[in-house]
Amino acid sequence: MDPLEIIKQAFAALYANKLRSALTMLGIAVGVFSVIGVMTVISGIRANIESGLNVLGANSFQFSKYPAINFSDPRQRFANRRDITFAQASRFKELMGEDAAVSLSMARRGVRAFYHDRSTNPNLVLGGADENYLTSRNYELARGRNLGPSDVELARPLCVIGDDIVKRLFPDEDPLGKLIRISGQSFTVVGVAAPKGSAFGQSQDNFVIIPITRWLQIFGSAKRSIGINVQAPSQEVLQAVQDQAIGAMRLVRGLDPEDSNDFEVFSNESLIEAFNNIASIVAIGALVISAIALLASGVGVMNIMLVSVTERTKEIGVRKSIGAKKRNILWQFLLEAVVLALAGGLAGVFAGIALGNIAGMLFSAAVVFPVGWAMIGMGVCTAIGVTFGLYPAWKAASLDPIEALRFE
Repeated sequence: MDPLEIIKQAFAALYANKLRSALTMLGIAVGVFSVIGVMTVISGIRANIESGLNVLGANSFQFSKYPAINFSDPRQRFANRRDITFAQASRFKELMGEDAAVSLSMARRGVRAFYHDRSTNPNLVLGGADENYLTSRNYELARGRNLGPSDVELARPLCVIGDDIVKRLFPDEDPLGKLIRISGQSFTVVGVAAPKGSAFGQSQDNFVIIPITRWLQIFGSAKRSIGINVQAPSQEVLQAVQDQAIGAMRLVRGLDPEDSNDFEVFSNESLIEAFNNIASIVAIGALVISAIALLASGVGVMNIMLVSVTERTKEIGVRKSIGAKKRNILWQFLLEAVVLALAGGLAGVFAGIALGNIAGMLFSAAVVFPVGWAMIGMGVCTAIGVTFGLYPAWKAASLDPIEALRFE
């Protein structure tokens, strides 16, 4: 028999039982879809993870009361920690001296800024920071100047604003030197940060930075934990600076040598590693679900092929009686099983990629086509077709032509 003829007969047999074939392919499609969809989302997020999680400056790490990413421990465990007070943070900055650039910061979200008859949406981030904040967060100045040490020391009512604030309050004029009002307080704009864009759907330019001392005067220092960013001079000394900083932080916190750290330390690298760990757990879960679905689908493939062999027993007898060899029958039924599995797998791949990219857009992830996972999915489907279709194909090929012709 011509191989092309075998393929035609395989498709014709599947088409003759459309509903049964469609239900079997659906089972395979669901199994492939679950893993391809998840891996598409993860691949899309990973495509821009470097920029999305690159919230700290180069060679930087940060101290805080709470971990940056946490799913394993109850939040209450960290809530019971002592706050990092402004006095402790200032003492830490003194101890680090010239060895590293230390930045102190606080933030209040959901506020609104006003200028004459214009106002921002009530989603503004009002940050209290020092002179090192913009550098520590990878911002550059577009106009004006940064906050200075004397501005922080004297708690001056000055501010540096993000590009979103400029567009909203000053669409047709220079914001430098203008007074804006926030939380009932007036601040003079002395600088404008260069636009930085968005990360994971959130704007990084929707902020106003004022001296941290002024911020604490307005909102109070009780129950406030200061965020501390430390920037080493170079990558080569980063680890040494981090060890020194941890020692200094333990000192200002009054910890004994046997006490564990009551603060968190994280960096760009640790944030990326944490994301990758979470992504790996999600991927493993998707693989387990997919494996169970594909195993059940494989049994379905074997079942439909055994039914097909039974229904076509007389046809097999006729083919053998006019010269079809055992291998021809074997290849025909094996190819039917593989086509059935591949059709379901192909549908699952395209559905997974499409819906995975749509879900990824919610996180502002890049649109991707995970070629590697798509190839793996199709390879697995081929293996399912061969593995679960081999026994029905062998059974069909082994039928005695005389007995097959007598079958009713």
